[in-house]
Amino acid sequence: MTERPGEGRAAMPEPTRRQMLAALSGAAVGAGAYGYGGRSSGADTLTEGHPASRVHVETATAVAAAIYPTSVAVEESFVENAVFRRVEPTSGHFEALVDSIEAVDSHARARFGGSVTELSPATRRRVLTSMGVTAVHPMPEGTTAERVRFYLVNDLLYALFTSPRSRPLTGIENPPGHPGGLEAYRRTPEDE
Repeated sequence: MTERPGEGRAAMPEPTRRQMLAALSGAAVGAGAYGYGGRSSGADTLTEGHPASRVHVETATAVAAAIYPTSVAVEESFVENAVFRRVEPTSGHFEALVDSIEAVDSHARARFGGSVTELSPATRRRVLTSMGVTAVHPMPEGTTAERVRFYLVNDLLYALFTSPRSRPLTGIENPPGHPGGLEAYRRTPEDE
């Protein structure tokens, strides 16, 4: 699933640089444990022992298309690699992430008549709002809305803000783990 910037998305206020940096710094608490794991050729599950399936990746990608700014192209491969193919931050994190994805999809089916992947990005945002996800603080042991905010929404935002694709939003050219190479160090202020 690939969506072009602005395609099928209702206009939402773009996050400010301060909001982006605040979200990044909040997510950075566990940054030391966040990495990337190996790939698997399994069609249904991502890796042996990983609780997520292809459906979970597709659903998370659909949620990303709803919460990412319209200037960001959402690609399933990006979500899969950045969210699901990393080293598990804490024991049980991936299981809680899968539970959160399933909770959002279950709510979408019950309240909006279809799975998250079948709904428009604007309706997906309404799913999150009606669950209360947009009005709570992220809590790993909290209510369903707080857990969805902690595991699903925060993981998607962390993936975005720690990748080079966030540069137009944050102004950070080389997020941690993404060096700019020799060219970035040779540039003068006049080149900016």
